[in-house]
Amino acid sequence: MVWEAILWVIFFLMTMGLIALNLYQIVCLSDLEADYLNPYESSARINAVIVPEFVLHGVFCALFLLTGHWFMFLLTLPIACYNTILFMKRQHLIDVTEVFRFLSAEKKYRIIKLAFYLLLFVLVIFRLVLAVISSMVDEDDDWHESGWY
Repeated sequence: MVWEAILWVIFFLMTMGLIALNLYQIVCLSDLEADYLNPYESSARINAVIVPEFVLHGVFCALFLLTGHWFMFLLTLPIACYNTILFMKRQHLIDVTEVFRFLSAEKKYRIIKLAFYLLLFVLVIFRLVLAVISSMVDEDDDWHESGWY
């Protein structure tokens, strides 16, 4: 059961990474909207973190599948499929020439993803706490059964 707690700590760190990458993209789009960044710089910064976010989310989803956490896998699968479709169609990067035309839509898309990642964050923390409590109870039972009390 200790492995379950370690696994949920890994999921926690991955969720934090997804939230951080998504927040970075939202901040870059907000800076572009407020004219703090030029379109070239903003597009380059966002495009640099899109593929790592997609890969991290794909690994996150695959780990849920491999570890048998079916509910969490099915919850993360639609976004992983959508990311894959965007990547295959070459629509995952922000085009510097049309960034202002799609600025509002890009921000809404990332805010919706942020809300989804925050929901995952709450679920992962809940499961992490359950795994830690379960591992502590199992250790306590093993300790009492060994006769060393």
